[in-house]
Amino acid sequence: MPKSSLSVSLKGADDIFSTEESRQEQQREQVQQIPIGELFPFKDHPFKVLDDESMQRTVESVEQYGVLSPLIARPRPEGGYEIISGHRRQHAAQLAGLDTLPVIVRNMDDDAAVLLMVDSNLQRETILPSERAFAYKMKLEAMKHQAGRPTQDNYSQVGNNFGTLSSKEMAEELGTSKNQIFRYIRLTNLVPELLDMVDEKKISFNPAVELSYLDTNQQRDFLEAMQDTQNAPSLSQAQRLKKLAQEGHFSYDVAFAVMGEEKKGELDKVVIKNDTLRKYFPRSYTPKQMEDTIIKLLEQWQRKHQRQNER
Repeated sequence: MPKSSLSVSLKGADDIFSTEESRQEQQREQVQQIPIGELFPFKDHPFKVLDDESMQRTVESVEQYGVLSPLIARPRPEGGYEIISGHRRQHAAQLAGLDTLPVIVRNMDDDAAVLLMVDSNLQRETILPSERAFAYKMKLEAMKHQAGRPTQDNYSQVGNNFGTLSSKEMAEELGTSKNQIFRYIRLTNLVPELLDMVDEKKISFNPAVELSYLDTNQQRDFLEAMQDTQNAPSLSQAQRLKKLAQEGHFSYDVAFAVMGEEKKGELDKVVIKNDTLRKYFPRSYTPKQMEDTIIKLLEQWQRKHQRQNER
C-alpha cells in the first residue's frame, strides 16, 4: 500500500523566529535620515530660535557628536516635512553644516501636532513670556478641538464661559491655575513692541496683563508716552490706564501724565542693570556672588574714605 503523500513546507529558522519580531518592528517608529532642506518649521511656531550663547553651545555639540536625539516631524501635503519637535536642533545642524538629520516621521492631525509641539518645548528651562502666552493659547484651543468643544475668541481672565473643562485639564497638567493660564493668554493681545518689552523685562508681567486690555491704538499711544517719560509702568499705573480706557477717557496726554508721575519708593532707589554689572564679573558668577563682591568693595571704599577724612 503506497504511503500517503504529505506536503510539508518547513520554514527556515530566521523566518520562524523573526516573524513576531518583524511584526513588532513594523509597529515601531523608524528613525530616518532626512535632508535638512526638506524640513520646514511648524506653522505659527511660538517658540523663538535665537542665535544666543545657548545655541552656540548646541552647535558645538552637534559639530562634535552630531544630532543625538531625533526630531519629530509630519509629512506636508505640498512635500517635505513639518517639524513638530526639534526646531533648535535643526537650526544648530544648519549652522554646523549638516546635510541630513535623524527624524521620526509621524502622521498626526493638526491638534495632536500642536499638543506635542507645545508640550515638548514647555520642558525647556528658559521660556519667554511671549512664548508661553502663544503656546498656552495654541494648546488650549487644540484641547478644545479634540474634546469637541466650540472655540471662542473672547478669552476671559478668570476663565468664565471659555473652555472651562479644557482649561481645568490644562491647569492640572501644567501644575498651575486656570487664572494664570488666561493671564498669559492675555499677553497675546499686546502689540509686538510691548510684548518684546515684556520678554526683555522692561515691562513686568502683571502690568503687561492690564495693558493688554487697551486696544491697538491706545497701546501705541501708551508706548509713545512710556518712551517720552522714560518710565516703566507699575501695576497701579497700568490698572488706572486700563480703567481710564474702559471709561473712554484714555489719550496720549492722559498716558503721559500717568507715566510721568513719580513712583513711591523710587526716589531713593538705585538700580544697576544686570547687563552693566556683567561687564565687571566672570561669567560664572551668580547674582549673590556679584552682590557680595560689590558690598565688600563698598566697605573697602568707605574705610579708605574715612581714613582720608581723619588725616
